[in-house]
Amino acid sequence: MKIAITGATGFVGREVVRQAQQAGYSLRLLARHPQASRMLRIANQAAGEIISGDVLESTTLTGAFTGIDAVIHLVGIISEVGRSTFENVHTEGTRNVVNTAHASGVKRFVHMSALGTRPGAASRYHQSKWEAEELVRRSGVEHTIFRPSLIYGPEDHFVNLFYNIARFSPVLPVMGRTNARFQPVAVEVVATAFIKALAEPRTINQTLDLCGPETFTFTELLDQILEASQRKRLKIHIPLPLARFQAAFLEMVYPLILRKAPPLNREQLIMLQEDNIGDQRKAQELLELTNPRFREAIESYLKRKT
Repeated sequence: MKIAITGATGFVGREVVRQAQQAGYSLRLLARHPQASRMLRIANQAAGEIISGDVLESTTLTGAFTGIDAVIHLVGIISEVGRSTFENVHTEGTRNVVNTAHASGVKRFVHMSALGTRPGAASRYHQSKWEAEELVRRSGVEHTIFRPSLIYGPEDHFVNLFYNIARFSPVLPVMGRTNARFQPVAVEVVATAFIKALAEPRTINQTLDLCGPETFTFTELLDQILEASQRKRLKIHIPLPLARFQAAFLEMVYPLILRKAPPLNREQLIMLQEDNIGDQRKAQELLELTNPRFREAIESYLKRKT
């Protein structure tokens, strides 16, 4: 089987590429910057073919999926910069990819959504993800939609962020609802689900949650990170109005001065007010997924950083 992967250079994408190569699939990697060193390194390691294309520009996708049996669509953002808005990347980007896949005769489409995605969601992030899901469901292509919870792993943006804060600060900020619950899932498990779904017909036209076996509040997640890194820090709850002001400031400064996405934005604060838990049983049953314990998993890679 020949598969095309979008978002191959991302945190999840790199693990999906690795596992797809191990499974023996022939790979085509869509790249906005095909000559970028990271893309060249990933393609070389996976013996993959690089093809130029930008999900935001439908005309650049012409021919990208010719001869492809399945598309794994992973492109997504958590913060906005310039024209890379939630609506452009998640909704219009997915529209362009799935329409091109359908026109190219692709038989299978596996799509990355997010836990908490639903009609009428409070955050624009989840709203744009819901619209993308609907586009995939209406595409006419046999599909599987995955909704991962908070994804962690050696290069994640959550565990590593608070680990690094704890290295230099005597306090850790607690934002959002203190009793909001999360169900973190390992990046290896997420990638395994995407690869196994390609060969499992029972996942066709299914929308599946991908969650870990444990639930934690935000404070409990910080405790797990501190324990895994053998540190003790004072945790201070940041009032929501102050957190919103800080997020708005970062949203302005980072794109303007650093030309990059901020580490915190107001959409994330909205999502931190909600529970982010799901039902992992169906995915586990269909795909025989094995989830590690959160503390043991993060300890294994945080130890390498000390």
